Amino acid sequence: MGATGTNATAANAQGNLKGQGTVGRGGKRVEQQQVQQIKQQHASFKAQPRPDKAPAVQFNSSYRIQGSDRWQGQRYTAFREYRPEMHDRGWYHSHFGRIELIAGGYYYFNNGYWYPAWGYDQSAQYYAYDGPIYVGRTSAPPDRVIADVQAELKDMGYYEGEVDGLLGPLTRQALQGYQADHGLEVTEAIDEPTLDALQLG
Repeated sequence: MGATGTNATAANAQGNLKGQGTVGRGGKRVEQQQVQQIKQQHASFKAQPRPDKAPAVQFNSSYRIQGSDRWQGQRYTAFREYRPEMHDRGWYHSHFGRIELIAGGYYYFNNGYWYPAWGYDQSAQYYAYDGPIYVGRTSAPPDRVIADVQAELKDMGYYEGEVDGLLGPLTRQALQGYQADHGLEVTEAIDEPTLDALQLG
Protein backbone atom coordinates (compact mmCIF):
# COMPACT_ATOMS: atom_id res chain seq x y z
CA MET A 1 0.00 0.00 0.00
CA GLY A 2 1.42 3.38 -0.97
CA ALA A 3 1.61 6.51 1.16
CA THR A 4 -1.72 7.76 -0.17
CA GLY A 5 -3.48 4.51 0.81
CA THR A 6 -1.86 4.59 4.24
CA ASN A 7 -2.92 8.21 4.80
CA ALA A 8 -6.47 7.43 3.67
CA THR A 9 -6.64 4.51 6.09
CA ALA A 10 -5.35 6.71 8.91
CA ALA A 11 -7.92 9.37 8.04
CA ASN A 12 -10.69 6.78 8.06
CA ALA A 13 -9.59 5.56 11.47
CA GLN A 14 -9.52 9.13 12.80
CA GLY A 15 -13.03 9.75 11.46
CA ASN A 16 -14.24 6.59 13.18
CA LEU A 17 -12.68 7.58 16.50
CA LYS A 18 -14.35 10.98 16.37
CA GLY A 19 -17.75 9.46 15.58
CA GLN A 20 -17.88 11.13 12.18
CA GLY A 21 -18.94 8.06 10.25
CA THR A 22 -17.04 5.72 7.98
CA VAL A 23 -15.62 6.39 4.53
CA GLY A 24 -16.44 4.11 1.62
CA ARG A 25 -15.31 3.77 -1.96
CA GLY A 26 -15.10 7.04 -3.81
CA GLY A 27 -14.80 8.90 -0.49
CA LYS A 28 -18.49 8.44 0.34
CA ARG A 29 -19.07 8.94 4.05
CA VAL A 30 -21.75 7.16 6.05
CA GLU A 31 -22.66 9.41 8.99
CA GLN A 32 -23.52 8.19 12.48
CA GLN A 33 -27.15 9.24 11.96
CA GLN A 34 -27.35 6.94 8.92
CA VAL A 35 -25.88 4.10 10.98
CA GLN A 36 -28.64 4.56 13.57
CA GLN A 37 -31.28 4.59 10.81
CA ILE A 38 -29.87 1.35 9.41
CA LYS A 39 -30.06 -0.29 12.85
CA GLN A 40 -33.65 0.88 13.38
CA GLN A 41 -34.66 -0.33 9.94
CA HIS A 42 -33.50 -3.87 10.76
CA ALA A 43 -34.68 -3.99 14.39
CA SER A 44 -37.08 -6.85 13.61
CA PHE A 45 -35.30 -8.26 10.56
CA LYS A 46 -35.74 -11.99 9.88
CA ALA A 47 -33.58 -13.65 7.23
CA GLN A 48 -34.90 -16.46 5.05
CA PRO A 49 -32.85 -19.25 3.46
CA ARG A 50 -31.63 -18.28 -0.02
CA PRO A 51 -29.61 -21.22 -1.32
CA ASP A 52 -29.71 -19.71 -4.83
CA LYS A 53 -27.82 -16.60 -3.62
CA ALA A 54 -26.02 -18.00 -0.60
CA PRO A 55 -25.43 -21.76 -1.00
CA ALA A 56 -25.52 -23.84 2.15
CA VAL A 57 -22.22 -25.09 3.52
CA GLN A 58 -21.90 -28.71 4.62
CA PHE A 59 -20.71 -29.97 7.99
CA ASN A 60 -17.04 -30.93 7.96
CA SER A 61 -15.43 -31.70 11.33
CA SER A 62 -11.95 -31.06 9.92
CA TYR A 63 -12.88 -27.62 8.55
CA ARG A 64 -10.71 -24.71 9.67
CA ILE A 65 -11.21 -21.06 8.76
CA GLN A 66 -8.66 -20.38 6.05
CA GLY A 67 -5.94 -17.92 7.05
CA SER A 68 -7.15 -17.58 10.65
CA ASP A 69 -3.86 -18.91 12.01
CA ARG A 70 -2.27 -15.66 10.78
CA TRP A 71 -4.83 -13.33 12.39
CA GLN A 72 -3.12 -11.93 15.45
CA GLY A 73 -4.67 -10.68 18.66
CA GLN A 74 -7.39 -11.63 21.10
CA ARG A 75 -10.17 -10.25 18.91
CA TYR A 76 -9.56 -13.04 16.37
CA THR A 77 -9.27 -15.90 18.89
CA ALA A 78 -12.80 -17.19 18.17
CA PHE A 79 -11.89 -17.60 14.49
CA ARG A 80 -8.53 -19.27 15.15
CA GLU A 81 -10.09 -21.71 17.61
CA TYR A 82 -13.29 -22.49 15.70
CA ARG A 83 -13.91 -26.19 15.09
CA PRO A 84 -17.30 -27.36 13.78
CA GLU A 85 -18.91 -29.83 16.16
CA MET A 86 -22.02 -31.98 15.80
CA HIS A 87 -24.17 -32.37 18.93
CA ASP A 88 -27.77 -33.10 19.79
CA ARG A 89 -30.34 -30.71 21.20
CA GLY A 90 -29.74 -31.78 24.82
CA TRP A 91 -26.00 -31.12 24.62
CA TYR A 92 -26.50 -27.58 23.32
CA HIS A 93 -29.05 -26.76 26.02
CA SER A 94 -26.75 -28.06 28.74
CA HIS A 95 -23.85 -25.89 27.53
CA PHE A 96 -25.40 -22.66 26.25
CA GLY A 97 -28.21 -20.46 27.52
CA ARG A 98 -29.35 -19.10 24.19
CA ILE A 99 -30.13 -21.07 21.03
CA GLU A 100 -32.24 -19.68 18.20
CA LEU A 101 -33.53 -20.71 14.79
CA ILE A 102 -32.20 -18.11 12.37
CA ALA A 103 -32.52 -18.22 8.57
CA GLY A 104 -33.09 -21.97 8.41
CA GLY A 105 -30.49 -23.11 10.92
CA TYR A 106 -30.02 -23.18 14.67
CA TYR A 107 -27.30 -21.04 16.26
CA TYR A 108 -25.95 -20.84 19.79
CA PHE A 109 -24.69 -17.65 21.43
CA ASN A 110 -21.39 -17.59 23.31
CA ASN A 111 -19.40 -14.59 24.51
CA GLY A 112 -20.43 -12.07 21.83
CA TYR A 113 -20.54 -14.58 18.94
CA TRP A 114 -23.17 -16.73 17.25
CA TYR A 115 -22.07 -20.17 16.05
CA PRO A 116 -23.83 -22.82 13.91
CA ALA A 117 -25.41 -25.44 16.17
CA TRP A 118 -24.66 -28.38 13.91
CA GLY A 119 -26.88 -31.35 14.74
CA TYR A 120 -29.40 -29.45 16.86
CA ASP A 121 -32.16 -30.23 14.35
CA GLN A 122 -31.40 -32.35 11.29
CA SER A 123 -34.25 -30.72 9.37
CA ALA A 124 -32.96 -27.17 9.98
CA GLN A 125 -29.30 -26.99 9.01
CA TYR A 126 -29.08 -24.20 6.48
CA TYR A 127 -25.91 -22.19 7.07
CA ALA A 128 -24.48 -19.83 4.46
CA TYR A 129 -21.26 -19.52 6.49
CA ASP A 130 -19.52 -21.93 8.84
CA GLY A 131 -17.87 -19.90 11.58
CA PRO A 132 -18.38 -17.36 14.34
CA ILE A 133 -20.39 -14.21 13.67
CA TYR A 134 -19.53 -11.36 16.04
CA VAL A 135 -22.48 -9.26 17.18
CA GLY A 136 -20.94 -7.39 20.09
CA ARG A 137 -22.46 -6.27 23.34
CA THR A 138 -26.03 -6.16 22.01
CA SER A 139 -26.24 -9.95 21.48
CA ALA A 140 -28.60 -9.21 18.58
CA PRO A 141 -29.46 -12.13 16.29
CA PRO A 142 -26.80 -12.64 13.61
CA ASP A 143 -29.15 -12.07 10.66
CA ARG A 144 -30.00 -8.60 11.97
CA VAL A 145 -26.33 -7.67 12.38
CA ILE A 146 -25.51 -9.07 8.94
CA ALA A 147 -28.36 -6.99 7.45
CA ASP A 148 -26.97 -3.86 9.18
CA VAL A 149 -23.50 -4.58 7.79
CA GLN A 150 -24.85 -5.25 4.29
CA ALA A 151 -26.85 -2.01 4.29
CA GLU A 152 -23.89 0.09 5.42
CA LEU A 153 -21.49 -1.57 2.97
CA LYS A 154 -24.08 -1.00 0.23
CA ASP A 155 -24.28 2.70 1.10
CA MET A 156 -20.49 2.87 0.99
CA GLY A 157 -20.27 1.22 -2.43
CA TYR A 158 -18.83 -2.15 -1.37
CA TYR A 159 -21.88 -4.38 -1.52
CA GLU A 160 -24.02 -4.87 -4.62
CA GLY A 161 -26.39 -7.61 -3.46
CA GLU A 162 -29.69 -7.45 -1.65
CA VAL A 163 -29.94 -6.99 2.10
CA ASP A 164 -30.86 -10.57 3.02
CA GLY A 165 -29.14 -11.09 6.37
CA LEU A 166 -27.04 -13.99 5.04
CA LEU A 167 -23.24 -14.12 5.08
CA GLY A 168 -23.05 -15.38 1.51
CA PRO A 169 -20.37 -14.95 -1.17
CA LEU A 170 -21.29 -11.36 -2.18
CA THR A 171 -21.31 -10.23 1.45
CA ARG A 172 -17.94 -11.85 2.13
CA GLN A 173 -16.54 -10.21 -1.01
CA ALA A 174 -17.80 -6.81 0.19
CA LEU A 175 -16.27 -7.40 3.62
CA GLN A 176 -12.98 -8.31 1.98
CA GLY A 177 -12.92 -5.01 0.06
CA TYR A 178 -13.86 -2.93 3.09
CA GLN A 179 -11.34 -4.65 5.36
CA ALA A 180 -8.50 -4.29 2.83
CA ASP A 181 -9.27 -0.59 2.27
CA HIS A 182 -9.39 0.15 6.00
CA GLY A 183 -6.24 -1.64 7.13
CA LEU A 184 -8.07 -4.47 8.89
CA GLU A 185 -7.29 -8.19 8.82
CA VAL A 186 -9.02 -9.54 5.71
CA THR A 187 -11.22 -12.18 7.31
CA GLU A 188 -14.26 -11.89 5.00
CA ALA A 189 -16.22 -12.32 8.22
CA ILE A 190 -18.05 -10.14 10.71
CA ASP A 191 -15.41 -9.81 13.40
CA GLU A 192 -15.02 -7.35 16.26
CA PRO A 193 -12.57 -4.92 14.56
CA THR A 194 -14.78 -4.74 11.44
CA LEU A 195 -17.99 -4.18 13.37
CA ASP A 196 -16.26 -1.49 15.44
CA ALA A 197 -14.89 0.21 12.32
CA LEU A 198 -18.40 0.26 10.83
CA GLN A 199 -19.67 1.68 14.16
CA LEU A 200 -22.25 -1.12 14.36
CA GLY A 201 -20.92 -2.81 17.51
